[in-house]
Amino acid sequence: MSEGQNLLSTEELAALAQSVTDAGGVAGKGYNVGATVRKHDLTAEDSTLGVNIASLDMINERFIRLFRLGMLEVLRTSPRMNPNRVRIVRFGEYLKDLRPPLSVNIVRMQPLRGYSMVVIEPGVVFSSLDSFFGGFGKGVGQLPPGRLFTPTETRIIHMILQTLFRAQKEAWAPIVATEFEHVSSEINPQFAQIADESDLVVLSRFEPEGVGQQAGGFIDIVVPYVSLKPVRDMLRSRVQTGDGDEDSDRAWQGQLGDAVSDASVELRAVLGKVQLHLHDLQALQPGDVLPVRGSEHARAVINDTPAFDISIGTLGSQMAIQVLSPIKPKTSDRSQPQ
Repeated sequence: MSEGQNLLSTEELAALAQSVTDAGGVAGKGYNVGATVRKHDLTAEDSTLGVNIASLDMINERFIRLFRLGMLEVLRTSPRMNPNRVRIVRFGEYLKDLRPPLSVNIVRMQPLRGYSMVVIEPGVVFSSLDSFFGGFGKGVGQLPPGRLFTPTETRIIHMILQTLFRAQKEAWAPIVATEFEHVSSEINPQFAQIADESDLVVLSRFEPEGVGQQAGGFIDIVVPYVSLKPVRDMLRSRVQTGDGDEDSDRAWQGQLGDAVSDASVELRAVLGKVQLHLHDLQALQPGDVLPVRGSEHARAVINDTPAFDISIGTLGSQMAIQVLSPIKPKTSDRSQPQ
């Protein structure tokens, strides 16, 4: 470069151009050839920020229990549900794996913004239809792509959706109060554009198992990823089943104690035990006397575990036992003669 100037000379420009030309056809020449690059799309959603997948899995587990009870009440069937792990996928990738006809239902999940989608595979519809009319929950084989659902099948789909909405509403209750609204229905998922093909969606798939060999299918709940952003802070903290304070813990313990106290147990009054060899037992004759080691009290036994020292007697015309004192269960008590 010439002294006092900020521009390259003609010779310097020619030398620089020649070096670029020489490096262009030879691998490994140039500046920073060892640097690694990673492609980054500024327009893509980042699925690693904000949404706690574990929280959604917990919501789905609660939904399954409620949905099964609802199906049993409405459609006389209680399908066994196999939930898959919640996945975050591109909407276009999800659509390419679907084959019509399907019951594709566009729904609004308030207060979340945008639209969501509930996809019901025909096997679920026909299995529920068969169970509703007293069958064994059998499904159907492959249907023609353009096959429409009959009014009866559409009514069954509506009943499934209403049951699903109620179960989803209660499952989401610990996170946010929701309301579901059915907007429209399609048989081809390509016509249900709740998001662009490059947008991320949260996919929850449930696979009911019917009693019929042809039953099965799946139910998909597809929610745009951006719709969950308003509640991502609550999802990070996961689902809370109570207030977490001492009052709720005591209430839970009381409810558990009440439930346990209703359990039925068998109580046996044991007066004594005798140990015999098999040949001695086989040699017993009428009138033989077996010596029993006496004890001060009889024992009340529950599930082979001594529970109380008792006294045997009568009350009116009935045999009765009187509880004298409780016994702390010990492993050795089971083998000692009583």
